[in-house]
Amino acid sequence: MGPATLYWAPFGTTEPAYSAIASPPGPAWTDFGATADGTSVLLEVDQTYSDVLAEQLVDPIAARLSKRVIQVTATLLEATLQNMQEAMNQNATISPGSGYSVLDTNTAPSSSQPQYSALIMDGWAPTTGTTEAECRRRIIVRKCLSSSKVDMEWEKNKPSTYKTSWTAYYVSSSISPFEIIEQTS
Repeated sequence: MGPATLYWAPFGTTEPAYSAIASPPGPAWTDFGATADGTSVLLEVDQTYSDVLAEQLVDPIAARLSKRVIQVTATLLEATLQNMQEAMNQNATISPGSGYSVLDTNTAPSSSQPQYSALIMDGWAPTTGTTEAECRRRIIVRKCLSSSKVDMEWEKNKPSTYKTSWTAYYVSSSISPFEIIEQTS
């Protein structure tokens, strides 16, 4: 129970040490800021298993993992140009001026290589042991892209937000797409 803090960094950024779980991840990681009240920072892992079938049997023999979709969603309360730029996979530039900033979308060819990001979700873990010590849980999503439809909306009784969703991608045969570190004491 409790909120989580969401951070981002470019794909390949050095991850914080496991022993530093009770501390913010460090200066290479940028805090997105507050998330909208009543919303969550959510990790979803959707696994699809395909049955192994034999013509001679009516029952499946076994199943194999054939697809996995890993997503992180959050509603960012701070509708800054920096958060918009990240929600657009860095597919924009921000030019600061004297008393203003300008965001321009990039006009590169559509087949250009996207800018992958990494995310960290820092939240609470279940309490452990007889002391009921407060423990932290950190989820690192190592390579992802935002699939968000970025919109700006102004309404007199609601804050402007960015509803964001990132999908994780394969990293390598020795590095998992995400990792969960949980403090135990």
